[in-house]
Amino acid sequence: MNVPDDRRYTEEHEWALLTPDGTVRLGITAYAQEALGDIVYVELPQAGDTFDSGATLAEVESTKSVADVYAPLPGTVAAINEALVDQPELINSDPYGEGWLVELQVGDTSVLDGMLDAAAYGALIEDLSLIH
Repeated sequence: MNVPDDRRYTEEHEWALLTPDGTVRLGITAYAQEALGDIVYVELPQAGDTFDSGATLAEVESTKSVADVYAPLPGTVAAINEALVDQPELINSDPYGEGWLVELQVGDTSVLDGMLDAAAYGALIEDLSLIH
């Protein structure tokens, strides 16, 4: 399964990528979108909304279920992916690219260092695959 090594991951299957302008772009992983199935709706926060780490940031609805997406670090929403309003399936087709959810302005990007790197996340989903 595709696990890009340019970002950090959570055990809840979110990814975080530090962008060149200093914001942190967030999305769900390929593993998460595959488990959810065909995504039909995404509820995103508003620009300017502030979140604590672990707070529900967005909601992703698929033909199978509804899943909360949690903020892996505290911050303020700098941008949302407007394309998902009309094309939520972008999360299925390109979870690490066009299917991103939000960008957060964060005070301390060193929080990313405490998240899983690609190797650790890859091992996590490999273990999960063995369980199922």
